[in-house]
Amino acid sequence: MNKRRVGSFYEDLACTYIRENGGRIVERNYRALKGEIDIIARDGRYLCFIEVKYRKNSNYGPPEEAITNSKKKQICKISKLYLYFKIKSFDIPIRYDVITISGEREALVVKWYKNAFEYAY
Repeated sequence: MNKRRVGSFYEDLACTYIRENGGRIVERNYRALKGEIDIIARDGRYLCFIEVKYRKNSNYGPPEEAITNSKKKQICKISKLYLYFKIKSFDIPIRYDVITISGEREALVVKWYKNAFEYAY
């Protein structure tokens, strides 16, 4: 499978996990500037901007460590554009979350880190 198809598989899995845990998917793969936000979802009163990371094993560290400061800044910039163009307001509670998926397909471990990071400038 190519990287995009692999990424879509794990994003689908993350969306299922979000729904099973009370969230509602608003949008997927929102693209702006030179980046994207994997999933935008509602979780209670929050609009969540969610990055999905997958690692087959820990050879390159755990998946949550793959989110660099530069990636956080990119997600935050794109989230501002989303709020401006799609929501037309900055007056709603938002959150930056990370969903990690690790392991082989037969034994995947999914974790949802709510409020994983603050707005990065």
